[in-house]
Amino acid sequence: MNDSPPLAQSKLFPIVGIGASAGGLEAFTQLLSFLPSDTGMAFVLVQHLDPNHKSLLTEILSRSIAMPVREVQDSMAVEPDNVYVIPPNRTMKIAHGSLHLSPRAKMTIDEFFFSLATERGGKAIGVILSGGDADGSLGLEAIKEAGGITFAQSENSAGTAIMPHNAIATGQVDFILSPEQIAEKLVSISRHPYVTSSTSGPTIESEKVTDSIGGIFALLRSTTGVDFTDYKHTTIRRRIFRRMALYRLDDLDDYVSYLQENKAEVQALYQELLINVTKFFRDATVFKTLKQKVFPALTRSRGADAPIRFWVAGCSTGEEAYSLAICLLEFLAHYHYKPTIQIFATDVNEFAIEKARLGIYKENQMVDVPPGLRERFFTKIDDGYQINKSVRELCIFARQNLIADPPFSKLDLISCRNVFIYFGTALQKKVLSVFHYGLMPAGFLLLGSSETVGELPDLFTPIDQKGRIFTKQPSSISLNWEPSSPGYGLTNHSTGPLIPLKSNNELELQSLTDEIVLKDYAPAGVVIDANLEIILFRGQTGNYLEPSPGRASLNLFNLAREELRLELRTAVHQAKQSGQPVKKDRISLIQKKAAGDQELPHSHQIRINVIPFQLKESHKDYFLVLFERLLTPATLEGDFNNTGRNRIKRKQASAEQQEMERLQQELLSTKAYLQSIISEQQSTNQDLRAANEEILSSNEELQSTNEELQTAKEEIQATNEELSTINEELYRRNVFSTNVSNDLQNLLGSINIPLLILESDLRIRRFTATAAQIFNLIPGDIGRPFSDIKHNLDFPNLEQQILEVIDTLNLYHQEVRDLKGHWYDLRIRPYRTLDNRIDGAVVVLIDINTLKRGLEEVRAARDYAEAIVQTVRQSLIVLNAGLQVVTANEMFYQTFGISAAETEGRLIFDLEKGAWNIPRLRLLLEELLVQNTQIQNFEVQHDFERVGSKSMRINARRMPPLEGGELILLVFEDMG
Repeated sequence: MNDSPPLAQSKLFPIVGIGASAGGLEAFTQLLSFLPSDTGMAFVLVQHLDPNHKSLLTEILSRSIAMPVREVQDSMAVEPDNVYVIPPNRTMKIAHGSLHLSPRAKMTIDEFFFSLATERGGKAIGVILSGGDADGSLGLEAIKEAGGITFAQSENSAGTAIMPHNAIATGQVDFILSPEQIAEKLVSISRHPYVTSSTSGPTIESEKVTDSIGGIFALLRSTTGVDFTDYKHTTIRRRIFRRMALYRLDDLDDYVSYLQENKAEVQALYQELLINVTKFFRDATVFKTLKQKVFPALTRSRGADAPIRFWVAGCSTGEEAYSLAICLLEFLAHYHYKPTIQIFATDVNEFAIEKARLGIYKENQMVDVPPGLRERFFTKIDDGYQINKSVRELCIFARQNLIADPPFSKLDLISCRNVFIYFGTALQKKVLSVFHYGLMPAGFLLLGSSETVGELPDLFTPIDQKGRIFTKQPSSISLNWEPSSPGYGLTNHSTGPLIPLKSNNELELQSLTDEIVLKDYAPAGVVIDANLEIILFRGQTGNYLEPSPGRASLNLFNLAREELRLELRTAVHQAKQSGQPVKKDRISLIQKKAAGDQELPHSHQIRINVIPFQLKESHKDYFLVLFERLLTPATLEGDFNNTGRNRIKRKQASAEQQEMERLQQELLSTKAYLQSIISEQQSTNQDLRAANEEILSSNEELQSTNEELQTAKEEIQATNEELSTINEELYRRNVFSTNVSNDLQNLLGSINIPLLILESDLRIRRFTATAAQIFNLIPGDIGRPFSDIKHNLDFPNLEQQILEVIDTLNLYHQEVRDLKGHWYDLRIRPYRTLDNRIDGAVVVLIDINTLKRGLEEVRAARDYAEAIVQTVRQSLIVLNAGLQVVTANEMFYQTFGISAAETEGRLIFDLEKGAWNIPRLRLLLEELLVQNTQIQNFEVQHDFERVGSKSMRINARRMPPLEGGELILLVFEDMG
């Protein structure tokens, strides 16, 4: 579907495509005659017209409707409130607001509906009226998939209901109405914002829309078990607003209330969100690429016992799965070995899965299947075509929620086409990781034409970018899947690989740090965590921190200058214990200061501030460590030149020198002691670090073991899902086989016809109760060779005749008797399986004894009557409705001296060179035929060439009609 048609959205107006065939003229006229001339819609009529005659449809419609009616010419622009009629022998499409004509195609209505769906999207409306084929059904599906609205004429109001019936059978028709009711509904829809506004939904507050749609998601989740929260909301909203238009609801809250009151509408919305649009061999070039690149790679170096395993995720009604199966069978036809093929086809839509399991498709759904493949892999049935059993048995269909249910594993190819277009980014990433897990190391992924691997390009590499075929790449990313809780279709776990966090935490950390520093401080500093690892640097910290030799580290104590380590350790420890800011003042720091070409040591004092804080979401402890330089008298001494002050200081210095030395010595001792304690602590920390590393190593080993167990668990879950799917399929097939067996058993038990079914080696397979009497069978004889059975038919070569039918495939038919003289009509035909394979013979005996006896009685009666006729002393002759002689008795031939060869089959008026061509007699015979009269005592006197003059009295009457038609009996009485 094209969400951005060439025309500007504001210029788009609704276009109603109306398709019909036989009986469509009357339906067209009824529908259009009830429409006003100002709906704002354009109406395009597509009908199957006689290609050899000029169409009068335009003139006929112009007399009965109010809108202008035009026959389409190539590139004609479409305008609202106009009716456009397709010309004969043409196919029509719409593009860029204009109608374009081309030579006629097979499915004219479908072609136009496809283009209308692409052109107008949600403003496309499709209507199917009376007609005699399946044209238009697929087009309606495309219109609904694009967000449009669909109609079909009710079958009881249609002159020919085949076309509406096929459209309704797709399940994609919104309204099934009479033409008059369709017109009323179109008028109602034409005023709804969904088709009149330039937006895809009501213009209401986004927050209100979000809340209402959240309520709809909750209803869907509780009713169907599927959560649509992470689907693309634009698509979801368009579907919801489309449903609102059907019920003329303008407010989203009203629709929520309607859903709460009508559970059937919840199911209808669910089916709409899971709309199934697919077809056989979609994108033929993709299947060509599969044969040329993918299948050879899959079969290369593969063991004969290694199965080929496909998974079709989102299989819809099965066309994709069957197409892959047929394509693979064609490819393997040239290989000397035939590997086992397993194709798992899953979809969340149970209705679609049931249709896929049946494998029955309409004629219009088979358009893209080449005739050769259609003949080879399908069987023609009354309603279309059914997939052959040989292909059906390769495919296992099951309902599966792709997001929540366990995946399949050890797959060679996964096909997931046109599913990602409905998923949000998170779901796409999650499903791609599932696919990566399920594929073999050299497996392939097939996506739809508008889909890519998105944000996970490291998982798959394209081998055909145009065909969207990818191959799996090695990756350390593990499968991120867990079973969902009951009743939910999605989980809230992350859906992709672990990515380094440039996250809200880091941004918030920086923001809080800026706020603290800018408010109370301006010095340089760092932010550390509870493990004393530096997270952020603030300002120029080179005067206080420097890297130490050895292994690189961001630990605060490893980077801090030696003079600061003791005070830093003490301050951080106090801040961590109290949770309050801690200050350490007047800490001496020796720094080299440049003086000409020499570097002289320079001492100044600093203050250290340690401020603890936490992030709101993580609740982790962090510390802001700030270094602030203090302005001391020693620093300012060079700024004073007062000589008196200098003299005072020199006197004080001499008095205080000894005390200062003593305090310095005590301080050095204390520092040495503390340094020894610190060294011991560092040694202990080193030992603890080594032990911790050993613990981490053990933990990594345990984690690795746990991951292996998790992988094994996932494989078991995948295998269990596969077994459950196969078990479900086998259970369904067993139920189906049981029902068929019951039906067959009841059928064979209820028919009173001797019927015997034999296998190809003439072993007894089934028989009816009446056949048991003729062939002397008991239930224990099933499986025995037919040659062991002594039957009661007077037909010694029956076994040879059955073998001949199996070999030649020719039907055999003969009348036979049993040993008691009872007559049967024996019919032998080959036993043909659903996949067109001969697997035995069917012997049927039809009781014709009564008929045979009746024929013998009729024959005896006829002989008796003929004997009487031949002995009658009057001349008799029988004529047919054409007054030709059918037969005559011997007395007639003797009386008139004529033979049977000269009489039978000739007109009575041509006998004896026209001797009987008497006008009065001719008139009487014609009246007898027309008016059912009789000829009584009609006297004739005539000179006959062979017997001379004759005087006769003629009587005639009609005889009861036989198979040959009306007969007339004439009696000639000789008057001398």
